[in-house]
Amino acid sequence: MQLSAFDFPFDPSLVALQPVSPRDRARLLLLDRQTDKLVHRRVTDLPSLLKSGDLLVVNDTKVLAARVSGVKKPTGIPVEVLFVRDLGEGRWEIMVKGTFHVGQVIEFDQQSRATVVKRDATGTEVVVESPAPVTRLFEARGVMPLPPYIKRASTQEDHRWYQTVFAKHEGAIAAPTAGLHFTEDLFQRLNVSGIKIAAVTLHVGPGTFKPVTTERIEDHQMGAEAFTISEETAKAIQETKCAGGRVVAVGTTVVRTLETVMKEKGELVPTSGESRLFMTPGFPFKVVDALMTNFHLPRTTLLMLVSAFAGIDPIRRAYEEAVRERYRFYSYGDAMLII
Repeated sequence: MQLSAFDFPFDPSLVALQPVSPRDRARLLLLDRQTDKLVHRRVTDLPSLLKSGDLLVVNDTKVLAARVSGVKKPTGIPVEVLFVRDLGEGRWEIMVKGTFHVGQVIEFDQQSRATVVKRDATGTEVVVESPAPVTRLFEARGVMPLPPYIKRASTQEDHRWYQTVFAKHEGAIAAPTAGLHFTEDLFQRLNVSGIKIAAVTLHVGPGTFKPVTTERIEDHQMGAEAFTISEETAKAIQETKCAGGRVVAVGTTVVRTLETVMKEKGELVPTSGESRLFMTPGFPFKVVDALMTNFHLPRTTLLMLVSAFAGIDPIRRAYEEAVRERYRFYSYGDAMLII
């Protein structure tokens, strides 16, 4: 399948620079796969759009304030380092722009520095020297790693905005953005409506956002992202399925986690591992029955996953409608519910 199949006309002014308040007042475009009908609602309407016995599955990863400013030594040139993944024993995978070589030192403050130990086409790794854990460096100097399409500097408010209310396990460099719409009040109303909540953990990394550069999408290779499904969540999903309820994934990261386990294990069991699953039209979904997701960039694996779930033409029509009705796009934007 050609990459050009996943283009759509877009107005850059629709990119949301901050979330609505309260979060659950965001608009929600409902797409019914059985009828192809589109309905305009709000996230706060979820209890009436889902059914008693349905199970919402969220991603409880927590975003690290992992973008840290430093200077290259000995030149003093300012740089921004995004810490991507802890490899153990002070070694980290990072993302950084510019020319770097093995042995290059990046200084963050008088006591903390990183030395490049790997720099090639597969990525960049550093060894960090600091009297305290690197996470303390994030707390003291880090900012939230907002996506590049949000054309402004990260602020202190983003530490709250760019984090779900159920965030629990640190490790992501980007938020599972469909989850940003939820509030404690909405969870209470879902519970009253008989809709249960379960959580998985997938630490969102570069793999989710790696650009597709191959003209044949089948030639694209996904990066690995760590996930965990607990015994409690696996049991909740199995019980929901047996009772005839729907598993409603809150975000594409939840879809990837659940379908990865089913594909690799043949059944949904508690496990931890890494997902490299790339879902494109024709993928046989085994676990997820409905999906809540934000609007995604053209030509991305995220848009391909959503198109695999709902169909290329229905998603194209939904995006055309969203643009026409001036929905807010991307991380801080509005959402879709595909049932």
